Amino acid sequence: MRSIKEAFAKGKAFIPFITCGDPDLESTKKLVKSMVENGADLIELGIPFSDPTAEGPVIMEADLRALQGGCTTEKVFQMTKELRQEVDVPFVYMTYANVVFSYGSRKFMEKAKEAGVSGLILPDVPYEEREEFLQDCRDFGIALISMVAPTSEDRIAKIAKDAEGFLYIVSSLGVTGERKEITTDLSSLLNMVKSHTDIPCAVGFGISTKEQAKEVAKYADGVIVGSAIMKKIHENPGKEEAVLGEYVASMKSGLALFKEA
Repeated sequence: MRSIKEAFAKGKAFIPFITCGDPDLESTKKLVKSMVENGADLIELGIPFSDPTAEGPVIMEADLRALQGGCTTEKVFQMTKELRQEVDVPFVYMTYANVVFSYGSRKFMEKAKEAGVSGLILPDVPYEEREEFLQDCRDFGIALISMVAPTSEDRIAKIAKDAEGFLYIVSSLGVTGERKEITTDLSSLLNMVKSHTDIPCAVGFGISTKEQAKEVAKYADGVIVGSAIMKKIHENPGKEEAVLGEYVASMKSGLALFKEA
Protein backbone atom coordinates (compact mmCIF):
# COMPACT_ATOMS: atom_id res chain seq x y z
CA MET A 1 0.00 0.00 0.00
CA ARG A 2 1.42 3.35 -1.02
CA SER A 3 1.50 6.20 1.48
CA ILE A 4 -0.15 9.59 1.04
CA LYS A 5 3.32 11.08 0.56
CA GLU A 6 4.00 8.67 -2.31
CA ALA A 7 0.80 9.77 -4.06
CA PHE A 8 2.41 13.18 -4.58
CA ALA A 9 5.94 11.95 -5.29
CA LYS A 10 5.79 11.69 -9.09
CA GLY A 11 4.32 15.02 -10.10
CA LYS A 12 0.86 16.46 -9.64
CA ALA A 13 -1.61 14.06 -8.02
CA PHE A 14 -5.09 13.45 -9.37
CA ILE A 15 -7.51 12.73 -6.52
CA PRO A 16 -11.05 11.64 -7.39
CA PHE A 17 -13.84 11.55 -4.83
CA ILE A 18 -16.59 8.94 -4.98
CA THR A 19 -19.67 8.47 -2.81
CA CYS A 20 -19.61 4.87 -1.62
CA GLY A 21 -22.78 2.97 -2.38
CA ASP A 22 -24.05 5.05 -5.29
CA PRO A 23 -25.44 3.22 -7.18
CA ASP A 24 -24.26 0.30 -4.98
CA LEU A 25 -21.10 -0.89 -3.25
CA GLU A 26 -20.14 -3.45 -5.89
CA SER A 27 -20.29 -0.69 -8.48
CA THR A 28 -18.19 1.54 -6.24
CA LYS A 29 -15.48 -1.14 -6.14
CA LYS A 30 -15.44 -1.45 -9.92
CA LEU A 31 -15.40 2.31 -10.41
CA VAL A 32 -12.51 2.80 -7.98
CA LYS A 33 -10.48 0.14 -9.80
CA SER A 34 -11.26 1.80 -13.14
CA MET A 35 -10.10 5.19 -11.82
CA VAL A 36 -6.87 3.72 -10.46
CA GLU A 37 -6.17 1.89 -13.72
CA ASN A 38 -6.55 5.21 -15.53
CA GLY A 39 -4.19 7.21 -13.35
CA ALA A 40 -5.83 8.19 -10.05
CA ASP A 41 -3.12 8.68 -7.42
CA LEU A 42 -5.26 8.75 -4.28
CA ILE A 43 -8.96 8.01 -3.75
CA GLU A 44 -11.33 9.90 -1.49
CA LEU A 45 -14.04 7.50 -0.38
CA GLY A 46 -17.15 9.33 0.78
CA ILE A 47 -19.08 7.64 3.58
CA PRO A 48 -22.66 8.82 2.97
CA PHE A 49 -24.42 11.00 5.52
CA SER A 50 -27.99 12.29 5.60
CA ASP A 51 -27.03 15.94 6.09
CA PRO A 52 -23.77 16.59 4.21
CA THR A 53 -23.54 20.34 4.80
CA ALA A 54 -20.43 20.96 2.68
CA GLU A 55 -21.88 19.27 -0.38
CA GLY A 56 -23.74 20.70 -3.34
CA PRO A 57 -26.78 18.98 -4.88
CA VAL A 58 -24.85 16.38 -6.92
CA ILE A 59 -23.05 14.77 -3.98
CA MET A 60 -25.95 15.38 -1.59
CA GLU A 61 -28.25 13.42 -3.89
CA ALA A 62 -25.62 10.69 -4.27
CA ASP A 63 -25.43 10.39 -0.47
CA LEU A 64 -29.19 10.06 -0.19
CA ARG A 65 -29.34 7.42 -2.96
CA ALA A 66 -26.60 5.44 -1.22
CA LEU A 67 -28.35 5.57 2.14
CA GLN A 68 -31.69 4.63 0.59
CA GLY A 69 -29.93 1.69 -1.06
CA GLY A 70 -28.84 0.37 2.33
CA CYS A 71 -25.26 1.64 2.48
CA THR A 72 -23.89 1.80 6.03
CA THR A 73 -20.56 2.75 7.56
CA GLU A 74 -19.95 -0.91 8.43
CA LYS A 75 -20.53 -1.95 4.82
CA VAL A 76 -18.15 0.76 3.60
CA PHE A 77 -15.43 -0.61 5.90
CA GLN A 78 -15.94 -4.10 4.46
CA MET A 79 -15.92 -2.83 0.86
CA THR A 80 -12.75 -0.86 1.53
CA LYS A 81 -11.03 -3.90 2.99
CA GLU A 82 -11.92 -5.89 -0.13
CA LEU A 83 -10.70 -3.10 -2.40
CA ARG A 84 -7.41 -2.90 -0.54
CA GLN A 85 -6.63 -6.44 -1.70
CA GLU A 86 -6.64 -5.23 -5.32
CA VAL A 87 -5.65 -1.57 -5.18
CA ASP A 88 -2.45 -0.09 -3.74
CA VAL A 89 -3.12 3.68 -3.98
CA PRO A 90 -3.87 5.48 -0.69
CA PHE A 91 -7.48 5.71 0.49
CA VAL A 92 -8.87 8.64 2.48
CA TYR A 93 -12.34 8.64 4.00
CA MET A 94 -14.40 11.82 3.72
CA THR A 95 -17.44 12.01 5.95
CA TYR A 96 -18.99 14.04 8.77
CA ALA A 97 -18.42 14.24 12.50
CA ASN A 98 -21.78 12.68 13.34
CA VAL A 99 -20.91 9.54 11.36
CA VAL A 100 -17.75 9.07 13.42
CA PHE A 101 -19.45 9.95 16.73
CA SER A 102 -22.33 7.57 16.04
CA TYR A 103 -19.97 4.70 15.25
CA GLY A 104 -17.62 5.55 18.10
CA SER A 105 -14.50 7.53 17.29
CA ARG A 106 -11.94 5.01 18.49
CA LYS A 107 -13.75 2.07 16.93
CA PHE A 108 -14.09 4.03 13.67
CA MET A 109 -10.33 4.66 13.47
CA GLU A 110 -9.56 1.05 14.31
CA LYS A 111 -11.85 -0.16 11.52
CA ALA A 112 -10.42 2.39 9.09
CA LYS A 113 -6.92 1.19 9.86
CA GLU A 114 -7.94 -2.45 9.37
CA ALA A 115 -9.46 -1.49 6.01
CA GLY A 116 -6.19 0.06 4.85
CA VAL A 117 -7.24 3.72 5.03
CA SER A 118 -4.54 6.37 5.42
CA GLY A 119 -6.49 9.54 6.19
CA LEU A 120 -9.76 11.14 7.23
CA ILE A 121 -11.41 14.39 6.13
CA LEU A 122 -14.22 15.84 8.26
CA PRO A 123 -15.40 19.04 6.51
CA ASP A 124 -17.72 20.06 9.35
CA VAL A 125 -14.97 19.97 11.98
CA PRO A 126 -13.06 23.26 12.16
CA TYR A 127 -9.39 23.32 13.03
CA GLU A 128 -10.16 24.50 16.56
CA GLU A 129 -12.26 21.38 17.26
CA ARG A 130 -10.02 18.74 15.67
CA GLU A 131 -8.64 17.67 19.07
CA GLU A 132 -11.83 15.66 19.61
CA PHE A 133 -10.64 13.22 16.95
CA LEU A 134 -6.91 13.83 16.74
CA GLN A 135 -5.64 11.41 19.38
CA ASP A 136 -7.77 8.51 18.13
CA CYS A 137 -6.52 9.19 14.59
CA ARG A 138 -2.91 9.22 15.72
CA ASP A 139 -3.29 6.07 17.80
CA PHE A 140 -4.24 4.18 14.64
CA GLY A 141 -2.00 5.98 12.18
CA ILE A 142 -4.81 7.86 10.42
CA ALA A 143 -3.90 11.34 9.15
CA LEU A 144 -6.56 13.88 10.13
CA ILE A 145 -6.53 16.05 7.02
CA SER A 146 -7.21 19.75 7.50
CA MET A 147 -8.94 22.12 5.13
CA VAL A 148 -7.89 25.68 4.25
CA ALA A 149 -10.45 28.04 2.72
CA PRO A 150 -10.02 31.50 1.16
CA THR A 151 -11.48 32.90 4.40
CA SER A 152 -9.02 31.10 6.71
CA GLU A 153 -6.72 34.16 6.67
CA ASP A 154 -4.92 34.53 10.02
CA ARG A 155 -5.59 30.85 10.87
CA ILE A 156 -3.62 29.58 7.87
CA ALA A 157 -0.27 29.49 9.66
CA LYS A 158 -1.65 27.36 12.51
CA ILE A 159 -3.56 25.02 10.21
CA ALA A 160 -0.59 24.54 7.90
CA LYS A 161 1.89 24.04 10.75
CA ASP A 162 -0.16 21.16 12.22
CA ALA A 163 -1.14 19.60 8.88
CA GLU A 164 -1.01 15.84 8.36
CA GLY A 165 -1.14 13.79 5.16
CA PHE A 166 -1.99 16.63 2.81
CA LEU A 167 -3.79 19.95 3.04
CA TYR A 168 -7.17 20.22 1.35
CA ILE A 169 -7.33 23.71 -0.17
CA VAL A 170 -10.90 24.85 -0.79
CA SER A 171 -10.85 26.76 -4.09
CA SER A 172 -14.15 28.59 -3.70
CA LEU A 173 -16.59 29.64 -1.02
CA GLY A 174 -19.81 27.67 -0.72
CA VAL A 175 -20.52 24.00 -1.22
CA THR A 176 -19.02 21.45 -3.59
CA GLY A 177 -20.06 21.50 -7.24
CA GLU A 178 -18.86 22.30 -10.73
CA ARG A 179 -18.04 25.93 -11.49
CA LYS A 180 -17.48 27.66 -14.81
CA GLU A 181 -14.49 29.47 -13.38
CA ILE A 182 -12.50 29.66 -10.17
CA THR A 183 -12.05 33.26 -9.12
CA THR A 184 -9.98 32.73 -5.96
CA ASP A 185 -6.37 33.95 -6.18
CA LEU A 186 -4.94 30.47 -5.73
CA SER A 187 -1.39 31.62 -6.36
CA SER A 188 -1.43 33.92 -3.31
CA LEU A 189 -3.36 31.45 -1.16
CA LEU A 190 -1.00 28.56 -1.98
CA ASN A 191 2.10 30.69 -1.51
CA MET A 192 0.88 31.68 1.93
CA VAL A 193 0.12 28.07 2.89
CA LYS A 194 3.43 26.74 1.54
CA SER A 195 5.38 29.34 3.49
CA HIS A 196 4.33 27.47 6.65
CA THR A 197 4.53 23.81 5.64
CA ASP A 198 6.13 21.23 3.35
CA ILE A 199 2.97 19.09 3.39
CA PRO A 200 1.45 18.62 -0.14
CA CYS A 201 -1.48 20.88 -0.98
CA ALA A 202 -4.40 19.61 -3.09
CA VAL A 203 -7.14 21.90 -4.36
CA GLY A 204 -10.79 20.88 -4.54
CA PHE A 205 -14.32 22.38 -4.90
CA GLY A 206 -15.43 23.44 -8.36
CA ILE A 207 -12.89 21.68 -10.59
CA SER A 208 -14.40 19.66 -13.43
CA THR A 209 -12.47 20.26 -16.65
CA LYS A 210 -9.00 19.43 -17.87
CA GLU A 211 -8.32 23.13 -18.41
CA GLN A 212 -9.27 23.99 -14.83
CA ALA A 213 -7.11 21.16 -13.50
CA LYS A 214 -4.10 22.37 -15.50
CA GLU A 215 -4.57 25.92 -14.23
CA VAL A 216 -4.84 24.79 -10.60
CA ALA A 217 -1.81 22.50 -10.98
CA LYS A 218 0.38 25.52 -11.69
CA TYR A 219 0.21 26.25 -7.98
CA ALA A 220 -1.01 23.11 -6.21
CA ASP A 221 0.49 19.65 -5.69
CA GLY A 222 -2.75 17.89 -6.52
CA VAL A 223 -6.26 18.33 -7.88
CA ILE A 224 -9.43 16.95 -6.28
CA VAL A 225 -12.59 16.28 -8.31
CA GLY A 226 -15.86 15.04 -6.84
CA SER A 227 -19.12 16.43 -8.20
CA ALA A 228 -18.12 16.00 -11.86
CA ILE A 229 -17.31 12.34 -11.16
CA MET A 230 -20.57 11.62 -9.34
CA LYS A 231 -22.49 13.37 -12.12
CA LYS A 232 -20.88 11.15 -14.76
CA ILE A 233 -21.69 8.04 -12.75
CA HIS A 234 -25.34 9.01 -12.33
CA GLU A 235 -25.83 10.10 -15.96
CA ASN A 236 -24.24 7.03 -17.59
CA PRO A 237 -25.92 3.93 -16.16
CA GLY A 238 -24.39 0.78 -17.58
CA LYS A 239 -21.45 2.74 -19.01
CA GLU A 240 -20.05 4.22 -15.81
CA GLU A 241 -16.73 2.37 -15.82
CA ALA A 242 -15.81 3.27 -19.39
CA VAL A 243 -16.97 6.90 -19.11
CA LEU A 244 -15.26 7.44 -15.78
CA GLY A 245 -12.06 5.71 -16.89
CA GLU A 246 -11.86 7.94 -19.95
CA TYR A 247 -12.52 11.07 -17.86
CA VAL A 248 -9.85 10.24 -15.27
CA ALA A 249 -7.30 9.44 -17.98
CA SER A 250 -8.00 12.79 -19.62
CA MET A 251 -7.70 14.74 -16.38
CA LYS A 252 -4.49 12.93 -15.42
CA SER A 253 -2.97 13.58 -18.86
CA GLY A 254 -3.35 17.31 -18.26
CA LEU A 255 -1.47 17.02 -14.98
CA ALA A 256 1.30 14.95 -16.59
CA LEU A 257 2.60 18.17 -18.14
CA PHE A 258 3.83 19.06 -14.65
CA LYS A 259 5.64 15.78 -14.04
CA GLU A 260 8.97 17.45 -13.37
CA ALA A 261 7.49 20.40 -11.49
